[in-house]
Amino acid sequence: MIRIREWMSSPIVSIKPRDTILHAREIMEKARINQLPVVVRSRLVGIVTDRDLRDAFPSVLNISGRRRRRGRRRPSAGPGEVYVEDVMTRNVLTEAPDGTIDHAAHLIRRERIGAVPVVEKGKIVGILTRSDLLDACASLVEELRVRGMQASRQPAHAGEEIRANW
Repeated sequence: MIRIREWMSSPIVSIKPRDTILHAREIMEKARINQLPVVVRSRLVGIVTDRDLRDAFPSVLNISGRRRRRGRRRPSAGPGEVYVEDVMTRNVLTEAPDGTIDHAAHLIRRERIGAVPVVEKGKIVGILTRSDLLDACASLVEELRVRGMQASRQPAHAGEEIRANW
């Protein structure tokens, strides 16, 4: 079995609940990541994704203000005025470092999420992303190629051989 700890990204890049979504966007762009665990004293309290931030940033049409009843307007909150805690997901699906990557891959696919934080003894120790899973898959395929397993037998479906070796 291939364990999550072998492929997870660690240390993590994280953010605090009271940081602004503008700051979150800057961190994501600089680190070239799509998910940011929201952490307080090493404990995971949420996760914010690039999609959460896109949905929260005001559109060009909203910049002049949102309509209220009876035609009155109030200013839209800008990305520097909205906190991460206002847009983050609070009930985060997590995995343990000793969990298997096949279980994590099924979770990520089933729940249609981009990553799963890795938590041990209540503290976040890493994150397993789709990119990490692709790296693990590519490594396994390369290992199979080197061993010559692909040349000796061609499976009906490429995933068949990979699953057999997980």
